[in-house]
Amino acid sequence: MVKKDYHKWSKDKLVHEIKALLQRKKFGLVWEDKDENVADKCKDFLPILSEIKKKRIENNKDDLKHILIKGDNYHALSTLCYTHKKKVDVIYIDPPYNTGNKDFVYNDDYIDKENRFRHSKWLSFIAKRLKLAKYLLKDTGIIVISIDDNEIGQLRVLMDDPNFFGENNFIAMLPTVMNLKGNNDQFGFAGTHEYTLIYAKNKSLANINEFDVDEEKIMEEWDEDEYGYYKKGANLKATGTNAPREKRPNLFYPIFFKSNGSFYTTINDKPLNKKDKIILPITEKKEMSWRWSKKKLNEENHNIIVSLNGEYSLYKKQRPQLRDLPTKKPKTLFYKPEYSSGNGTAQLKDMFGDKVFDNPKPLELIKDILYLTSDKNSIILDFMAGSGTTGVATLLLNSEDKGNRKFILCTNNELNGVGSKLVKENPKLNKDQIGICQRVTYPRIEKIINGYKNSKMKKIDGLGGSLRYYETAFVNQIRTDNDKRKLVSKSTEMLCLTEDTFDKVLEKKDFFVIFENSEKMTGIIYDEDAIDNFIKVVKKLKKPLTVYVFSYDHTFNKEDFDDISSIVEIKPIPEVILNVYRKIYKNIHKLKQS
Repeated sequence: MVKKDYHKWSKDKLVHEIKALLQRKKFGLVWEDKDENVADKCKDFLPILSEIKKKRIENNKDDLKHILIKGDNYHALSTLCYTHKKKVDVIYIDPPYNTGNKDFVYNDDYIDKENRFRHSKWLSFIAKRLKLAKYLLKDTGIIVISIDDNEIGQLRVLMDDPNFFGENNFIAMLPTVMNLKGNNDQFGFAGTHEYTLIYAKNKSLANINEFDVDEEKIMEEWDEDEYGYYKKGANLKATGTNAPREKRPNLFYPIFFKSNGSFYTTINDKPLNKKDKIILPITEKKEMSWRWSKKKLNEENHNIIVSLNGEYSLYKKQRPQLRDLPTKKPKTLFYKPEYSSGNGTAQLKDMFGDKVFDNPKPLELIKDILYLTSDKNSIILDFMAGSGTTGVATLLLNSEDKGNRKFILCTNNELNGVGSKLVKENPKLNKDQIGICQRVTYPRIEKIINGYKNSKMKKIDGLGGSLRYYETAFVNQIRTDNDKRKLVSKSTEMLCLTEDTFDKVLEKKDFFVIFENSEKMTGIIYDEDAIDNFIKVVKKLKKPLTVYVFSYDHTFNKEDFDDISSIVEIKPIPEVILNVYRKIYKNIHKLKQS
């Protein structure tokens, strides 16, 4: 890094630098001056989304449209800040853990344990993305992050900062057991867990669901009567030092059994019928006592189990206490055998026939996380999607409860450990074709939607659904009117995503286009001279219509659209997009505003 000559600086510049330095040190770390390359790029270019139509998966026109975006997650999040501002219900991410073992890349360099800016680079990386992520969440939204000991301390401090989520919105930090046997390579203790960190955007509005009780497990261990669950408890005859009759004389009394098996006691200890069987608390010919009084026995005879094995025996019904039954409320220690990290690898190997990804998250873990934090109509975002487990978990939940959850996955196409090994073995391989998105994420989602044959050649039925595949692309920063027209011409996919209208109704190339879904329509006018022709067309349309009209500034002539009753809203483009980019990039570059 070039050494700064502070002697030549003005007083105002020095004050500014000191304030910036204090800001960089607020987490107890010195943050680098050098910005991240992907963020720095936005000084000169604006990210957009471009659909790759040949990768579209569509089984039914009315299917839910799930989204997969290939590109740097910072740029993908930037575009989503327009298309999905305050629309996302749940965000789950599994970021690089920054172990120092080449699992985290910052500005094209692997960060090792000796890098003195190791933690500050990771914080700089994650902070930029969490700022944008918060922008996407609904006020009721929840964010869940998987992390381990390397960055859990730094991440908690960052998340507790009121500029991010704030300590009042902390929900849980769940030790999540991924390796019950423990990692014996660790010093001192064999590590068994990582963490699942959960925050709300506004905790007072958030909701955490509860697990369903495992009915099958209950029926294996418990019986049920009209008062609830029970199982065989202790014998009603007392044991121990206080059991003899002389210690508890009031608890030595006869219990009488009728021929039908019912029982009773009497005040005078005489049977109501001489034929009724008499039972006394006698053990090995010693007079003992009952555990219950006559009164309790008569009032709670429904809590007694009668056993007849040559003679009558009485046992208490053990009713479930706290934690005796499988709990509905999730515990703060997150564990199931299915959460084992090896299960994630095995699940992918069963699908692809080989190891294709390092350390994928187990499907059952992500499914449970989404079950607890989403509802049937949630939008779920994973902007560090890796192998796509979040997408698969979403589809499985929908298939189980007939839900309508939609996923948005963002992943780059870098070479993971497996891909790097393949390139090393065969340098002529096309790196783009064996990157994470092309080789793992997209094919995995395609297989789950359409069905596939597993490693044992068993046919696995698809879960159905549709997928739209996008890549991040760029247009020039807005400095001229031509730049505005260029941005508008490249924004169609983003506008369709914003309105959730994907089916093209009509297109007049370079002038206007109309899209629809089952409930509404979206019109995009690229050239203001085409407004009259556009109006003639849409007058015949019945569905509610949102119109985006090109404008050099933030205004448009509302009177042009007065005759169209179906129009519910008119928005000037690109201004509606630029307004969002101005907010999220305000500390990077001030966009030109008309």
